[in-house]
Amino acid sequence: MSDAGKFFVRWRVRSGYFVAIAVLWFARPVPRSILYGGLVGVIGLLVRAYAAGYLYKQEVLAVTGPYAYTRNPLYLGSSILALGAGIATRSWISALLLLIYFAVFYSMVMRREEFELRQRHGAAFDAYAKAVPLFFPRLWVAAATGAGAFSFAQYKKNREWKAALGFLVLLGVLLLIWRLRTA
Repeated sequence: MSDAGKFFVRWRVRSGYFVAIAVLWFARPVPRSILYGGLVGVIGLLVRAYAAGYLYKQEVLAVTGPYAYTRNPLYLGSSILALGAGIATRSWISALLLLIYFAVFYSMVMRREEFELRQRHGAAFDAYAKAVPLFFPRLWVAAATGAGAFSFAQYKKNREWKAALGFLVLLGVLLLIWRLRTA
């Protein structure tokens, strides 16, 4: 991986804090935007939860469930979650910041993870990568091969509940911003 790629992977979370501050600074939420953004965000959370129940990190190559449609269903869910956050802020600047952040950082992260999976799983990953798109899901899937079913225990092990908690906190902060601006 290039030095730039390593930088983006390493600074993804840290720079996210600065992006969050800017997103909240430019936010102009109203109850309706928070409701609509929250509803879109719930879809993203459901996609992430579904994916987390199939993901056994560093153990097996996930190819069933949502991983039969896209190699990165967690990041697909995150993008829907970011769209929900952008809608909730009711600010095109906030939405643009979220889009740029997601596009720059997560494209690099997906490529890095692809490299790591190829190193770990070799030909099995190559065959999977040839059949399943990187990000945008395919609409049709032939009979799935490989073992795997959704596991709530795995969902909990992957600590996916933290995404839901974080999104709820964001919606609460947006409600507070709205209330303070209308007071």
